[in-house]
Amino acid sequence: MKDLFINEQIKDREVRLIGEDGQQYGVLSFRDAMAIAEEKGLDLCKMTPPGVQPPTCKLMDYGKYRYEQQKREKEAKKNQHVTEIKEIRLSATIDVGDTKRLAAQSAKFIAEGNKVKASIRLKGRQQAHPEIAVKIVEDYIAIVGDCAMVEKKPTQEGRNIYTILAPAAKK
Repeated sequence: MKDLFINEQIKDREVRLIGEDGQQYGVLSFRDAMAIAEEKGLDLCKMTPPGVQPPTCKLMDYGKYRYEQQKREKEAKKNQHVTEIKEIRLSATIDVGDTKRLAAQSAKFIAEGNKVKASIRLKGRQQAHPEIAVKIVEDYIAIVGDCAMVEKKPTQEGRNIYTILAPAAKK
């Protein structure tokens, strides 16, 4: 939340004044603008960035304005969802039952709005046949099904083969 210059913090000689209801007062001297603000029991707040001549100032209750800003920021923070990447580790020798169990777990993660990284680490002689591991990853993707879309196809990096699944776009 950015803080505004208010009342005596404003160092400009002339300001363009706007009333609390949007009424245009025009360009006034700072003292005249402060007199109007004190007469109405409000604060004079500088709304424009530095360098604009003459700066635009608005009559408002600054405490109420700050309270509403904080309330809006809190609401926005409450409504945002941080996407996490959950990792599922498969194996080159995994059986169908375990693949289904891990796919169900992945579907649960994806339903919560998270991404899932499924990986297989090839050990020893398994590195000679990476196509077997790629087939297992493709079967896993087929089991997870329509709730997820493949963000990154199965790729091999060194002895690891992995894919990334993201929640499917809602229709």
